[in-house]
Amino acid sequence: MSIVIPCFNAAQFLEQTIQSVLAQSYERTELIVVDDRSTDASADMVRAFMRRDARVRLIEMPRNTGAPAAPRNAGVRAARGAWVAFLDADDIWHPRKLEFQMRALLAAGAQMCSTQMRDLRPGERPLFPDPPSECARQRIDLRMQLTKYRTPTSSIVVRRELIMKIPFNEDLSFKAREDTDCFIRVHEYTEHSVKLLFPFVLYRVQESQISGNKLKMVFRHLNMLKRYRLRSGAGLGIKAYYFTLTHFTLALYFRTIRRML
Repeated sequence: MSIVIPCFNAAQFLEQTIQSVLAQSYERTELIVVDDRSTDASADMVRAFMRRDARVRLIEMPRNTGAPAAPRNAGVRAARGAWVAFLDADDIWHPRKLEFQMRALLAAGAQMCSTQMRDLRPGERPLFPDPPSECARQRIDLRMQLTKYRTPTSSIVVRRELIMKIPFNEDLSFKAREDTDCFIRVHEYTEHSVKLLFPFVLYRVQESQISGNKLKMVFRHLNMLKRYRLRSGAGLGIKAYYFTLTHFTLALYFRTIRRML
């Protein structure tokens, strides 16, 4: 299992994020932090972990790429594991996340697994409840993924050979939607994924996040869907507008009322 963390000026939270990976009950892992030319102490922090734990690796991008897509792709290419997990540099994992996901992947015969994700607001302590011995699972198909994005990136575990075929789009017009685009495509190739209905990820809410401007995100999402081409070569047409509407209408409920995805 290879875990890929794209990083840019994340020193404030990176240590806690890395510790949540190294504390996993599923231990057959390597951690690849891909630094996008940070100007803070992020890279030095990773080197300090490398001196203490041989599982930690650092890749430094030759130049700043301006978005997490290229660092994620670089991490996937460098990965040695048959499975790849993604984690943003400020999010936090439950210590049994990978254990439960690998069990679910083997049981379902799926190629990708996600989990629920809960918001961590400023000032809140990062606490996790104990998961049930058998987590409820949901089958996610292409139409469900188009209607409402259901697979938080920091929760993903996917077969490396599959994500190698469907890399993140590095075009900056896809910034903050490169993961949405990627995992919609995954569902075309695999027909379905499995999702654990338990919040194994804490999503750190910050004002400076890429996804903070909601109106801009609506237009980025619509642009992504208008440019999307199915494997048949056909576009989504008017459905691009419909799926943008359903996505943000449902997101309003899940992110503002339930504070969960």
